[in-house]
Amino acid sequence: MTVRPLIGVSTYLEAGARWGVWELEAALLPAGYPRLVQRAGGLAAMLPPDAPEHAAATVARLDGLVVAGGPDVEPVHYGAAPDPRTGPPARARDTWELALIRAALEAGVPLLGICRGMQLLNVALGGTLVQHIDGHAEVPGVFGHHAVKPVPGTVYGDLAPEETSVPTFHHQAVDRLGEGLLASAHASDGTVEAVELPGPPWVLGVQWHPEMGTDLRVMRGLVAAASAR
Repeated sequence: MTVRPLIGVSTYLEAGARWGVWELEAALLPAGYPRLVQRAGGLAAMLPPDAPEHAAATVARLDGLVVAGGPDVEPVHYGAAPDPRTGPPARARDTWELALIRAALEAGVPLLGICRGMQLLNVALGGTLVQHIDGHAEVPGVFGHHAVKPVPGTVYGDLAPEETSVPTFHHQAVDRLGEGLLASAHASDGTVEAVELPGPPWVLGVQWHPEMGTDLRVMRGLVAAASAR
């Protein structure tokens, strides 16, 4: 029997979640994330915000890590003042997920950053963000689609060698690349749509939301790297 790798996925922490008769603080994760992990051959585990000193022990239990999408990264983490259009900070997530990313890089655990997760990967490695761009999140609460073009010879380019239409919703983007990161896909306007570290370990960030589509190639890449490890 094939052993499925355990893939941890970071979560939201929301103060006013409602279900049934309850309205309580809750660790939340859109169902598309665990379903994508499962469809790609992995086991999914939710990783709600925790103390950063627990990140290394958490990552040590995992075969792979996904840093999920979510709110804007607080600009203090990349030395910038907040733009008026930057959303309110999610400090518990920022602290926890930065610690998870650094622990995964140090331990050699395969890592996939999705949207905010890609931006946070860039920030963790000393990069910066553009705090607002137009045209990538036109209708609030509705995912759009646009084409991304891979850079040949990269990990992402090998996974998806052709130009691909992807589900997207974001208003921030990578500006200066973090140390060691390579851009491995772009939108037609030049926005960096994927970044990666020359491996090992396997480290990829994508600006779009594969959990909202049917293309399994990015997650299968992570699951394969986690299985090999």
